[in-house]
Amino acid sequence: MTDAAAGRAAGDVWLVVIDPQAIFASADSAWGSPFFADAMTRIRALADHFGDRVIVTRWMPTADRTTSWGAYFAAWPFADQSPDDPLFDLVPDAVGLSPHPTLDLPTFGKWGREIEAIVGQGAHIVLTGVATDCCVISTALAAADAGAHVTVVADACAGSTAENQAAALQVMGLYPPQITISDSAAVRAER
Repeated sequence: MTDAAAGRAAGDVWLVVIDPQAIFASADSAWGSPFFADAMTRIRALADHFGDRVIVTRWMPTADRTTSWGAYFAAWPFADQSPDDPLFDLVPDAVGLSPHPTLDLPTFGKWGREIEAIVGQGAHIVLTGVATDCCVISTALAAADAGAHVTVVADACAGSTAENQAAALQVMGLYPPQITISDSAAVRAER
Protein backbone atom coordinates (compact mmCIF):
# COMPACT_ATOMS: atom_id res chain seq x y z
CA MET A 1 0.00 0.00 0.00
CA THR A 2 1.39 3.44 -0.90
CA ASP A 3 1.87 6.17 1.71
CA ALA A 4 -1.10 8.06 0.22
CA ALA A 5 -3.34 5.00 0.24
CA ALA A 6 -2.38 4.25 3.84
CA GLY A 7 -3.13 7.83 4.87
CA ARG A 8 -6.53 7.83 3.16
CA ALA A 9 -7.43 4.37 4.40
CA ALA A 10 -6.75 5.25 8.02
CA GLY A 11 -8.20 8.76 7.78
CA ASP A 12 -5.24 9.97 9.76
CA VAL A 13 -4.46 13.55 10.56
CA TRP A 14 -0.88 14.47 9.66
CA LEU A 15 1.48 16.91 11.36
CA VAL A 16 3.48 19.02 8.89
CA VAL A 17 6.50 20.81 10.37
CA ILE A 18 7.51 23.68 8.12
CA ASP A 19 11.22 24.50 7.82
CA PRO A 20 12.72 23.93 11.30
CA GLN A 21 16.13 25.05 10.05
CA ALA A 22 19.14 26.87 11.44
CA ILE A 23 18.54 29.86 9.16
CA PHE A 24 15.24 30.53 10.97
CA ALA A 25 16.39 29.55 14.45
CA SER A 26 19.63 31.48 14.79
CA ALA A 27 19.56 34.89 16.46
CA ASP A 28 22.46 35.79 14.14
CA SER A 29 20.39 35.16 11.02
CA ALA A 30 18.46 37.97 9.33
CA TRP A 31 15.60 35.47 9.16
CA GLY A 32 15.88 34.22 12.74
CA SER A 33 12.63 34.19 14.69
CA PRO A 34 12.76 35.18 18.35
CA PHE A 35 9.90 32.72 18.93
CA PHE A 36 11.54 29.70 17.32
CA ALA A 37 12.71 27.95 20.50
CA ASP A 38 9.29 28.12 22.18
CA ALA A 39 7.56 26.89 19.03
CA MET A 40 10.08 24.05 18.65
CA THR A 41 9.34 22.79 22.17
CA ARG A 42 5.65 22.50 21.25
CA ILE A 43 6.46 20.98 17.85
CA ARG A 44 8.48 18.19 19.49
CA ALA A 45 5.59 17.40 21.85
CA LEU A 46 3.16 17.32 18.93
CA ALA A 47 5.48 15.12 16.87
CA ASP A 48 5.66 12.63 19.74
CA HIS A 49 1.87 12.67 19.79
CA PHE A 50 1.52 12.12 16.02
CA GLY A 51 4.06 9.28 15.83
CA ASP A 52 4.74 8.24 12.23
CA ARG A 53 2.26 10.76 10.77
CA VAL A 54 4.82 13.61 10.72
CA ILE A 55 6.32 15.33 7.69
CA VAL A 56 9.22 17.78 7.96
CA THR A 57 10.12 20.26 5.22
CA ARG A 58 13.15 22.39 4.44
CA TRP A 59 13.36 25.52 2.34
CA MET A 60 16.26 25.21 -0.05
CA PRO A 61 17.95 27.97 -2.10
CA THR A 62 17.62 26.06 -5.36
CA ALA A 63 15.01 28.15 -7.21
CA ASP A 64 15.71 29.32 -10.76
CA ARG A 65 17.49 32.68 -10.57
CA THR A 66 16.08 33.71 -13.97
CA THR A 67 12.64 34.01 -12.34
CA SER A 68 11.53 36.42 -9.61
CA TRP A 69 13.72 34.33 -7.29
CA GLY A 70 16.72 36.09 -8.82
CA ALA A 71 15.52 39.43 -7.41
CA TYR A 72 14.68 37.71 -4.13
CA PHE A 73 18.21 36.38 -3.70
CA ALA A 74 19.63 39.76 -4.72
CA ALA A 75 17.61 41.27 -1.83
CA TRP A 76 18.76 38.51 0.59
CA PRO A 77 22.33 37.67 -0.49
CA PHE A 78 23.19 36.00 2.84
CA ALA A 79 20.74 33.22 1.89
CA ASP A 80 22.15 32.76 -1.60
CA GLN A 81 24.38 29.89 -0.56
CA SER A 82 24.97 26.32 -1.61
CA PRO A 83 22.18 23.96 -0.47
CA ASP A 84 24.70 22.09 1.69
CA ASP A 85 25.49 25.22 3.73
CA PRO A 86 24.80 24.59 7.47
CA LEU A 87 22.27 27.47 7.38
CA PHE A 88 19.83 25.04 5.77
CA ASP A 89 20.34 22.16 8.20
CA LEU A 90 17.51 21.07 10.42
CA VAL A 91 17.96 22.23 13.99
CA PRO A 92 19.00 19.37 16.30
CA ASP A 93 15.53 19.18 17.90
CA ALA A 94 13.98 18.58 14.47
CA VAL A 95 16.26 15.71 13.47
CA GLY A 96 14.35 12.46 13.76
CA LEU A 97 10.89 14.02 14.12
CA SER A 98 9.65 12.05 11.13
CA PRO A 99 10.26 8.56 9.79
CA HIS A 100 9.67 10.00 6.30
CA PRO A 101 12.40 11.68 4.26
CA THR A 102 12.61 15.45 4.71
CA LEU A 103 10.94 17.29 1.83
CA ASP A 104 13.40 19.82 0.43
CA LEU A 105 11.62 22.43 -1.68
CA PRO A 106 12.68 25.78 -3.20
CA THR A 107 9.33 27.44 -2.50
CA PHE A 108 7.75 29.28 0.43
CA GLY A 109 4.62 27.16 0.27
CA LYS A 110 5.27 23.49 0.87
CA TRP A 111 1.88 22.12 -0.21
CA GLY A 112 2.08 20.26 -3.48
CA ARG A 113 2.25 16.84 -5.03
CA GLU A 114 5.05 15.74 -2.66
CA ILE A 115 2.99 16.18 0.52
CA GLU A 116 -0.30 15.20 -1.09
CA ALA A 117 1.27 11.92 -2.27
CA ILE A 118 1.93 11.06 1.38
CA VAL A 119 -1.21 12.35 3.10
CA GLY A 120 -3.73 11.89 0.30
CA GLN A 121 -6.13 14.24 -1.43
CA GLY A 122 -8.49 16.07 0.93
CA ALA A 123 -6.48 15.04 3.99
CA HIS A 124 -6.40 16.87 7.30
CA ILE A 125 -3.03 18.46 8.02
CA VAL A 126 -1.88 20.20 11.17
CA LEU A 127 0.64 22.93 10.38
CA THR A 128 3.49 24.08 12.61
CA GLY A 129 6.81 25.74 11.95
CA VAL A 130 8.37 28.91 10.68
CA ALA A 131 7.80 31.55 9.53
CA THR A 132 4.11 31.96 10.18
CA ASP A 133 4.08 35.08 8.01
CA CYS A 134 5.80 33.45 5.04
CA CYS A 135 6.11 29.68 4.59
CA VAL A 136 3.31 28.63 6.95
CA ILE A 137 0.71 30.97 5.46
CA SER A 138 1.82 30.07 1.91
CA THR A 139 1.41 26.38 2.72
CA ALA A 140 -1.93 26.79 4.48
CA LEU A 141 -3.58 28.75 1.68
CA ALA A 142 -2.35 26.40 -1.06
CA ALA A 143 -3.44 23.33 0.92
CA ALA A 144 -6.90 24.79 1.51
CA ASP A 145 -7.21 25.62 -2.20
CA ALA A 146 -6.33 22.00 -3.00
CA GLY A 147 -9.10 20.75 -0.70
CA ALA A 148 -7.12 19.82 2.38
CA HIS A 149 -8.47 20.48 5.86
CA VAL A 150 -5.89 22.65 7.63
CA THR A 151 -5.35 23.31 11.32
CA VAL A 152 -2.70 25.92 12.11
CA VAL A 153 -1.22 25.48 15.59
CA ALA A 154 -0.58 29.10 16.55
CA ASP A 155 1.67 28.41 19.53
CA ALA A 156 3.76 25.92 17.53
CA CYS A 157 4.46 28.47 14.78
CA ALA A 158 7.09 31.18 14.88
CA GLY A 159 6.65 34.46 13.07
CA SER A 160 9.32 36.96 12.16
CA THR A 161 7.83 39.41 14.70
CA ALA A 162 4.89 39.31 17.10
CA GLU A 163 3.00 41.73 14.83
CA ASN A 164 3.64 39.64 11.71
CA GLN A 165 2.62 36.47 13.56
CA ALA A 166 -0.67 38.09 14.59
CA ALA A 167 -1.30 39.41 11.07
CA ALA A 168 -0.66 36.01 9.45
CA LEU A 169 -2.91 34.22 11.93
CA GLN A 170 -5.62 36.82 11.33
CA VAL A 171 -5.45 36.28 7.56
CA MET A 172 -5.52 32.48 7.86
CA GLY A 173 -8.40 32.82 10.31
CA LEU A 174 -10.46 34.30 7.47
CA TYR A 175 -10.68 30.90 5.76
CA PRO A 176 -12.96 28.75 7.93
CA PRO A 177 -13.93 25.97 7.72
CA GLN A 178 -11.01 25.02 5.45
CA ILE A 179 -8.44 26.57 7.80
CA THR A 180 -8.84 26.66 11.55
CA ILE A 181 -6.51 28.22 14.10
CA SER A 182 -5.84 26.22 17.25
CA ASP A 183 -3.16 25.65 19.90
CA SER A 184 -1.02 22.69 20.81
CA ALA A 185 -3.00 21.70 23.93
CA ALA A 186 -6.26 21.59 21.99
CA VAL A 187 -4.73 19.57 19.15
CA ARG A 188 -3.32 17.00 21.58
CA ALA A 189 -6.67 16.80 23.39
CA GLU A 190 -8.51 16.09 20.12
CA ARG A 191 -6.30 13.14 19.19
